[in-house]
Amino acid sequence: MKRYGNLWFQVIDFENLLQGARQAQRGKRFRENVLAFNYSLEQELERLKTELELKTYQPGAYKTFEIVEPKRRMISAAPYRDRVVHHALCNIILPIFEHTFIADSYANRVGFGTHRALRRFTSFARSSRYVLQCDIRKYFPSIDHEILKSLVRRKLKCKETLWLTDTIIDNSNQQDPVLDYFPGDDLLTPLQRRRGLPVGNLTSQFFANIYLNGFDHFVKQHLKAKKYIRYVDDFALFSDDWKFLAEARAAIENYLAGLRVKIHPVKSQLFETRHGANFLGFRILPDRIRVRTENLRRAKRRLRRMQQEYTQGKIRKKEVSQSIQSWFAHLEHGDTWRLRQQIFATLVFTRG
Repeated sequence: MKRYGNLWFQVIDFENLLQGARQAQRGKRFRENVLAFNYSLEQELERLKTELELKTYQPGAYKTFEIVEPKRRMISAAPYRDRVVHHALCNIILPIFEHTFIADSYANRVGFGTHRALRRFTSFARSSRYVLQCDIRKYFPSIDHEILKSLVRRKLKCKETLWLTDTIIDNSNQQDPVLDYFPGDDLLTPLQRRRGLPVGNLTSQFFANIYLNGFDHFVKQHLKAKKYIRYVDDFALFSDDWKFLAEARAAIENYLAGLRVKIHPVKSQLFETRHGANFLGFRILPDRIRVRTENLRRAKRRLRRMQQEYTQGKIRKKEVSQSIQSWFAHLEHGDTWRLRQQIFATLVFTRG
């Protein structure tokens, strides 16, 4: 396997850092921290470049907040200057790993995404009798730092670039506690190993794909699964052979134990596709695609909240329009024409 070196000068190149700043500020240009950074942009980037050259760069403290929809999760926001570094790093090393990813891994990849994944899932579901659908339990909090670093080193050998990836990994903040035991562990092993990546980081999303890349190839090449798809920590295998999928589950659990992660014991199930399967907010049935009820309720609550904020003058009409258009574009990927008409009829926005 080819390993890449001599990447450091590309990472810390001023133009690459500038590109990282442009990427990091998309959709956030008028936030206070971004405006402050951009006020002295050249000096800020030169300062970052110098810190990276001298290896005195140290990531700042995360701001954390909790979301409860669609499930309870802790989100961590890195300081803006760190997000610039994350983009600059990924600009250089992401292409090295990208060509090793399988075609049916869809999360956090340019040209892939949720809608393409939904179409592929639907195609597999409607051409197969059974599906083994799995979810990795507490995926981001469970990612093992030592294992992740070893996987990164399979493709990178540039010492300086590895110093930066290690620095970002090592400075991950405390995540939800996970106490799982694996073969060979003693009582203290889960407490002694550092785990967890902050969900909000670009680098975390990228590292999450690296972490399961070997697993993807195991499913495709060793288990010979012809119909397999993964989106972050949700994955599914399809077949007309129940026994094949049942045996695959045992092999999958064994492989994932080597990565020190486990599939969710309740959410991971083997069943007939004719009963319908949930994926990315939709329920895929043999003859139609519906929006999941809980997703619809959540969206309607957001809509009511937007109406209130617009009435109070907290948001502009342009922001409302963009949000609704984005939501409707998402709904169009299901059989939702009547639903969209019903929702459209309720869209009354007036200023107080």
